[in-house]
Amino acid sequence: MFVILWEFEVKPGCETAFEFDYGPTGPWVLLFRQDSRYLETRLLRDPFRQQIYLTVDYWSSRESYLQFQETHRDEYRAIDTQCEALTVNERKLGEFIPTS
Repeated sequence: MFVILWEFEVKPGCETAFEFDYGPTGPWVLLFRQDSRYLETRLLRDPFRQQIYLTVDYWSSRESYLQFQETHRDEYRAIDTQCEALTVNERKLGEFIPTS
């Protein structure tokens, strides 16, 4: 398994739209589901800093994630551009492999 962790600071008033776009029926998950090696995405909200969210994307392997990005580059960029309007800041926290 391979995990990618992202942190987002959402613009005030954009929380509902952000939660939809990054949630289980939003465009990111719908795009990812086109690949059988995608496992799931979890959306987390910081209870103390209401504008901060994390996404945790699970893939079967790093190679499958990289192949997906290559194959779906244009769709990925289009959704990313659309979602930029919802955030103040976005940063990739890292790529991880679970130890157990």
